[in-house]
Amino acid sequence: MKPATPQTLLGAGVLALGALLAAGATQISAEAGYAGVGPNFLPWVVAVALLVCGALLVWEARSGGFREMEEPSGAAQGFWPGFAWVSAGILANALLITTIGFVLSCALCFVLAVRGFKASEGRPDMSPKAWLVDALIGIAIAAPVFWMFTQALAISLPGLTTTGWI
Repeated sequence: MKPATPQTLLGAGVLALGALLAAGATQISAEAGYAGVGPNFLPWVVAVALLVCGALLVWEARSGGFREMEEPSGAAQGFWPGFAWVSAGILANALLITTIGFVLSCALCFVLAVRGFKASEGRPDMSPKAWLVDALIGIAIAAPVFWMFTQALAISLPGLTTTGWI
């Protein structure tokens, strides 16, 4: 048998994550809800999928490794300024979602993430026009998601106003 490789450890990590999710799913009520599906259905689906993928990853690694893998592309090291921009976007979203609402906080997250990704590609654009365009795209993405969840699915998301439309 081959010694443990990083590939085997990756598969074992996915198995462990699936097991943890399955353990957590046992703590969720199985009482059937809408259409006979309980709140623990999706966690169980994800847990089983992770367990299957983890087992396949371990099997693949132990039977010869990930064959026919292409060489990784990109830089040899991570781009830390881009990581900082994306992290700032995620943290700002988490901090501001209940204050400025889902749509605006997600749009802000989008704007900051775009700054990081563009900078990592070597084309940082800090012009006011770029910020405005990215903000409008972020709103155009977040608003329909907000409306779908709040109006069509009746799932409560924090809004900027009490009307339920923004």
